Amino acid sequence: MKKQIAYLVIGAILAAVPLTSITGCAVARHKETAGSYAKDKEIAARIKTAMYADPVVKGTEVKVQSLNGVVQLSGFVDSQAAKDRAGQIAASTPGVVQVHNDLLLPTGR
Repeated sequence: MKKQIAYLVIGAILAAVPLTSITGCAVARHKETAGSYAKDKEIAARIKTAMYADPVVKGTEVKVQSLNGVVQLSGFVDSQAAKDRAGQIAASTPGVVQVHNDLLLPTGR
């Protein structure tokens, strides 16, 4: 009986996964056109590439998201200089309208 309940719960979770991935997409919710979605992906890729090349910012630690040219940076950086530099890189990227720099610094340093 416990196995059947476990299988039922796992099945329900697996059935819900595609629904959560579809409803989270801005294109599916009509907040962004397919063309602007592609442009936002290009903006995010340009920012990540510039961060990988920059000696101050660790591009692997920074997550970049873009929606209609508004960029959000999240993740962790080692110093205030790295946080500021990441914001500068994002702001200087063509097509960026606004930057939300939500990068976090480590505590205790």
